[in-house]
Amino acid sequence: MKRPFLVGSLSLAVSGLLITMAGVPASAAGDSRRPSPPKASTSEALRDAKQSVADHPRAARASSFDTFSSQAVRIDKDGTRHVHLDRTYRGLPVLGGDVVVHSAPDGNLRETTLTLKSPLSLSTDAKVSAKKAERTAEKRFKAKRGTTHTTSSKLVVDALSGKPRLAWRVVVDGIAPDQSPSHLNVLVDARTGKTVRTWNDFHTADGTGHGFQVGDVTVSTTAVSGGYQLKDGSRGNGETRDAENLTAPNDIPPPGWGKAFTDSDNVWGNGALTDRATTAVDAHYGIQQTWDYFKSVHGRNGIKNDGVGARSFVHYGQNYDNAGWDDTSFSMIYGDGAPGQKPFTQLDVAGHEMSHGVTSATADLIYEGESGGLNESTSDIFGTLVEFNAANPKDAPDYLIGEKIDINGNGTPLRWMDDPKKDGVSQSCWTTNTKNLNPHFSSGVGNHFFYLLAVGSGQSSWGNSPTCNGSSVTGIGNAAAGKIWYRTLTTYLTSGSNYAAARTGSIKAAIDLYGASSTQCAAVEKAWSAVAVAPTATTCGTTTPGGSNLLKNPGFESGTANWTASSGVITNSADGAPFAGSYYAWLNGYGTTHTDTLSQSVAIPSSGSPKLGFQLAIDTAETGSTVYDTLKAQVVSGGTTTTLATYSNTTPSGYTQRTLDLSAFKGRTVTIKFTGTEDSTLATSFLVDDTAVTTG
Repeated sequence: MKRPFLVGSLSLAVSGLLITMAGVPASAAGDSRRPSPPKASTSEALRDAKQSVADHPRAARASSFDTFSSQAVRIDKDGTRHVHLDRTYRGLPVLGGDVVVHSAPDGNLRETTLTLKSPLSLSTDAKVSAKKAERTAEKRFKAKRGTTHTTSSKLVVDALSGKPRLAWRVVVDGIAPDQSPSHLNVLVDARTGKTVRTWNDFHTADGTGHGFQVGDVTVSTTAVSGGYQLKDGSRGNGETRDAENLTAPNDIPPPGWGKAFTDSDNVWGNGALTDRATTAVDAHYGIQQTWDYFKSVHGRNGIKNDGVGARSFVHYGQNYDNAGWDDTSFSMIYGDGAPGQKPFTQLDVAGHEMSHGVTSATADLIYEGESGGLNESTSDIFGTLVEFNAANPKDAPDYLIGEKIDINGNGTPLRWMDDPKKDGVSQSCWTTNTKNLNPHFSSGVGNHFFYLLAVGSGQSSWGNSPTCNGSSVTGIGNAAAGKIWYRTLTTYLTSGSNYAAARTGSIKAAIDLYGASSTQCAAVEKAWSAVAVAPTATTCGTTTPGGSNLLKNPGFESGTANWTASSGVITNSADGAPFAGSYYAWLNGYGTTHTDTLSQSVAIPSSGSPKLGFQLAIDTAETGSTVYDTLKAQVVSGGTTTTLATYSNTTPSGYTQRTLDLSAFKGRTVTIKFTGTEDSTLATSFLVDDTAVTTG
């Protein structure tokens, strides 16, 4: 009998597939011949999702101390439900504990999306006081020479990465040295007092701005006594106000703050900065165009999808050379720029900043690590799509971010989407260091992916986009790419999602929208591989494009189908845990002399750069640096067995992505084989999941 695997050491997948009947593949769980039930209401979908979590706690990594509340509810046209739930543990909010429950139209659970690795089990007794945590956070804020207004703290569970811990989430509200509102979040370990991570809930465009005018445009206003006000009644009363070169009290613009723009003849500005309303026209136009893009293309009724418009404040601060979105006050601010410069009111900047609000209201991606990069790239993507949707001749659409700001004084933009590394600091290709970068720079991976998906690789009228793997990618256009990314954000990402999760989610989104064998889905796979984000278990189900998975049943969710394995290797045992879904391969773990094998035959194409990828977790009772138990990743070809890599008891770890070169076997039909051997005492378990053979 195998000893239990230490589930707490695993790094589980972003998406977990629930098998609704023991021993039955997921594809057999439902009957497509049944008549579709009536479309559920939001409250019904929420109720059923909570019940699904109660009935299937493993699918949500839920413990008996967890409770769930609604973050967002999305119901597709066919009645399929996607309910985003926030989690508390023993009454404490869990950062990174949110889960999306995906259900059939009748409420039956299909799968879950989450980043939590395992059910929570930790003490909620803090050894560090709230006051001490607040002093730690304030010291960090003041070190940047900011002005503190208020400080608040809340005890939370930090499950964003690694082992969950008890922490104080301290928010220091104030004014940064550049006059920006600042909502600095500092996570302080509640047992050690050490700072865990920081991020700012106020998102700026990250640079000084010269700004530009949007030219002669139509702006929607509201009639008031004596004339008109710059308030848009057709778009949720979105309003543009004059900050009068002040900064907001307590750094948060309260209701009624600033001065309303009014005009007797409904003609606004004069095209020059001598009229304060000229900049207001730019900002108001930005509100309108962002609203119209999300409404006309995605059916979203305002930033929060609640019909409420945002506010914009122009002439913010003294010579403030930036712009930004403040989710706390649901508003945009624009400075006039440094002396001699123009206001920071470019259209893609407005779309970028307000899209931070859309992200906050949906996936709520934490502004730190890879999730922070995804947050930033999402705003660049939608800011660009707002610009294309507006098609304003004064600001010709492109895949450059803030090109009219002239941030460097030489006509170059803030960021390039075709090849983000052009700015000297952003990444065009994913690496293990991506998570350590400022979100504005790690966003390059997402920006590059989207450009490749929409436009394609190589030279075009929009730029020259290389790929990280030497492949060629054909774009599918902004319309399809934008719809795929919007569904990914609103349906498949959670607060702690990383780029691997984004790959999985966007493939699912493409399948939802266009089908598993569609050109659009294949392009998603190729674009992610082209920015070095490795394949996961979720694929489009076709082997035509180079980036697709050539293995069948790669995540073992159909049990032993297509695999040859020793008895008990392919399992859904609760004593271990999958990386994704419910099934996985468990080799060895008996503590006696034993050999397990797992294999599948596959034809390796003669072109491309074939690779074997898989997730591997190792748990052992052995100690020291002596190799006793091993797992070999092998290729059998023409009767010859080649060992590509050997793993052993000396390097225990949670699930880790492994990638091995198969170039030596191009043009051959081979057998991919895993061989686990164990000596006579002390068990070592090798868990394999999410296998893939790719050629892109």
